[in-house]
Amino acid sequence: MKTLAAALLFATLPVQSGLAATLTVHVTAIDKKGGTLRVSLYDSTGWDMDDDKPVASANVPAVMPATTVVLKDIKPGVYGIKLFQDYNNNGRFDQNFLGLPLERYGFSRDAAPRLSQPSFDRTRFTVSDGDNEISIRLQ
Repeated sequence: MKTLAAALLFATLPVQSGLAATLTVHVTAIDKKGGTLRVSLYDSTGWDMDDDKPVASANVPAVMPATTVVLKDIKPGVYGIKLFQDYNNNGRFDQNFLGLPLERYGFSRDAAPRLSQPSFDRTRFTVSDGDNEISIRLQ
């Protein structure tokens, strides 16, 4: 009877797939102003939410001409990246009074904004189990 109870208990526990991915992000066109490169990885549900937490993120020193960021222990899936070079290290993407960017920024698949950030569909890419790489050029 104890064996049956134990089997039923384990049958109700979530199954861990053991799959984990590493994503290496190569960012080019880093400005000589330095600061911090702030990289955020989102799934489709969090993409349009300004206050939603990213699936993974990293803040690293911005080094010319290119900076590499490694995000570890990511669940394989479909994601999009938003990033910017925070020149003054204030933790915010600075804009002028018209809303024009004062700091360099980028999106996965080098998607360009059109009056606002690109849609998730224009930035999405697949992260598979194991090692993955993506390149983004700052705008």
